[in-house]
Amino acid sequence: MSRVLLVDDEPAVRFTLAEALGERGLLTVSAASGEEALALLDGVDAVVTDLSMPGMDGLQLLRRLREEDAELPVIVVTARGSERAAVAAMKAGAYDYLAKPFDIDELGIAVGRALEARRLRGETRRLVAEQALGQPVIGQALAFRRVLEQARRVAGRDVTVLLRGETGTGKELVAGLLHHQSRRAAAPLVRCNCAAIPAELAEAELFGHERGAFTGAIAARRGYFAQAHGGTLVLDEVGELPLTLQAKLLRVLQSGEIQPLGAPALTSVDVRVIACTHRDLRAEVAAGRFREDLYFRLAVVELVVPPLRERREDIATLAASFARRYAARFGIDDVSLAPALLAALAARDWPGNVRELENTVARLLALAPAEGGVLGVDALGEASVASAAPPGDLRGQLAAFERRLLEEGLAAASGNQSEAARRLGITRGTLIDKCKRYGLL
Repeated sequence: MSRVLLVDDEPAVRFTLAEALGERGLLTVSAASGEEALALLDGVDAVVTDLSMPGMDGLQLLRRLREEDAELPVIVVTARGSERAAVAAMKAGAYDYLAKPFDIDELGIAVGRALEARRLRGETRRLVAEQALGQPVIGQALAFRRVLEQARRVAGRDVTVLLRGETGTGKELVAGLLHHQSRRAAAPLVRCNCAAIPAELAEAELFGHERGAFTGAIAARRGYFAQAHGGTLVLDEVGELPLTLQAKLLRVLQSGEIQPLGAPALTSVDVRVIACTHRDLRAEVAAGRFREDLYFRLAVVELVVPPLRERREDIATLAASFARRYAARFGIDDVSLAPALLAALAARDWPGNVRELENTVARLLALAPAEGGVLGVDALGEASVASAAPPGDLRGQLAAFERRLLEEGLAAASGNQSEAARRLGITRGTLIDKCKRYGLL
């Protein structure tokens, strides 16, 4: 549900606007001043602000909001006869303006248009990022949508970001989104797996080296920072870096300069760093294994990518997407996953997260017949399904999941039963029987 921030120094006005927008199904949060509004931006999709307020006025607030989120739509409210102020607000980036007194319906229409414009911009940006990444970004679960929204907001702000989460949750995907939705999207995206670099070569790998800098350096090499100049450097598993190298990394982040091994002088680099780790770096700092100053330098913004068990509603969609990908890769003509198989997959805890799910689906497709068809739950093997099921009423969980699949299938097919049955991999008669059982028909 969309959330609108209302800013006005008059309590009665704030109350009236909140009531009017609430009746239109919108959530609202109110602020009595521009200063208060800046502290309430989290989760806000649009702002309605009066121009004339004591302290920070609406125009000053608008400029600050543009610095915080250039795409946040702001509707300014002006007194009648203040056309010059309205023009100034529009030039400063306001989405629209309303002159007092205005009709409540007029406000509702303006806010509705602003929210739709923001949604379309976000959708366009997501599609562009997906095209650049070469894969869809799947995430309807609230926990994951929250991370995607945070990533969208911070993408355009050139700060270091720390992505934390269990192995296989998709931190590299979020890092890619941060890059492809930033002003650096046309520049290189370079990934460095810190855990895979031998300690004795780590400095040379990160910062480069000149020919003859050490035994075996038969040619000069550009390090990861130089390769990422102008773009983004993803430091995967940054928590694995040795302490000695952490100090040098901190110095580079502070100065924006590197000195390749054997080079006589420093070289400036323009790089945005995104660090990823499965470790709790705060605990690593407490244990003396990670520098506190480097942690604060990396975690200007810290995003936690949730494990798959906290976003079970995405499992079926992810599995179907992986099935299409591997069917194309393996040359399988037409294959789909039966609802019972999807329900069994959704019942698992997936300690390896999205990566484990993908590997499981890849294995299913690798063993599938060349002519394709519908893969049933037996493809997993009864023993593995039973051992993976979480405690509780499995039959009830499967029934609830099947009901939701039927609802989604019918919705995707716009109520066409034959099309919904085809999408779900069952006959139309079976679809009708199941829908009647669950009260959907």
